[in-house]
Amino acid sequence: MEFKIEEYGFGYIVVNGVTYSRDLIILPERLITNWWRKEGHRIELSDLAEVLEVDVDYVVIGTGYSGRVEVSREVLEVFKKKNVEVVVEDTRNAWRRYNELVEKGFRVCGAFHLTC
Repeated sequence: MEFKIEEYGFGYIVVNGVTYSRDLIILPERLITNWWRKEGHRIELSDLAEVLEVDVDYVVIGTGYSGRVEVSREVLEVFKKKNVEVVVEDTRNAWRRYNELVEKGFRVCGAFHLTC
């Protein structure tokens, strides 16, 4: 199944016609809704455990409306070793980048913080 993000605004995201109001991860074959992290405004490798199990070309991380979420250096290093490019942007821009990569035929995972 291919997922497309149709809209994003502070506190919500619309994926394939369904509106979500909690952070989520989009994997190529399924969604992980109500995504919780060990620390609310920081993404550690353990927060992306399910992403590590999937073969993807890109991981797009949306760091919130204002970009307040930090991504640990370990996340970037581990994905680099797996030859997976990580795109880190505020969610206002990250969702569009996710769509662009999917439309180009890449296998993409998106991890999106919806507020902050």
